[in-house]
Amino acid sequence: MLDIKEVVSQGLGFAGSIVGIRWGTEEPRYVVVDTIRDEDGDVEIRRYDARVAAETTVDADEDAARNVGFRRLAGYIFGGNSGGAKIDMTAPVTQRTGGQKIAMTAPVAQQQSTIRFFMPAKWTLDTLPQPNDGRVRLVEVPGETVAVLKFSGDRSPAEVERRTQVLRRILSGSAHQPAGDAVAWFYDPPFTLPFRRRNEVVIPVEG
Repeated sequence: MLDIKEVVSQGLGFAGSIVGIRWGTEEPRYVVVDTIRDEDGDVEIRRYDARVAAETTVDADEDAARNVGFRRLAGYIFGGNSGGAKIDMTAPVTQRTGGQKIAMTAPVAQQQSTIRFFMPAKWTLDTLPQPNDGRVRLVEVPGETVAVLKFSGDRSPAEVERRTQVLRRILSGSAHQPAGDAVAWFYDPPFTLPFRRRNEVVIPVEG
């Protein structure tokens, strides 16, 4: 039997996500320890504590990897696990694109991306159910300090790369030096109005 309150809640959540409203969506907590002002956008230096995530690696171009990885991880949190548990969706969804991976039988190089969902804070590695899909991994993400540049609108691979270069330029003239690879963070589904989307490019920094 349908639960009217649940149906209404889901409907409101869907409508809200179109315009970038995230009712009740949990995000990892952080502290802003510094802000770098720049004409191309302010950069926040954030400190995150350790957190737990589910992740999967996809051999595909960046756009395809987002879609494949999202579906794979969504399968895990929507019940595709050892306990059949439903795990709340959080934000952001992250994408780290690595170098080129070349298969011996393939004539061309193939990109590799790791897509990650952070788990709600109430879960630990000990309490999370195991994924049914062997391509999904549960990991503990160490605490880290990161530089973050926010942007809205276009989040194509080309735009993510452009924003990443802006972030690198800003950091090059600051006291915060990069200490790892760039990652893209996406807070909204694809159907959110572009000007209401919250996107971020993130680079770990020393400290």
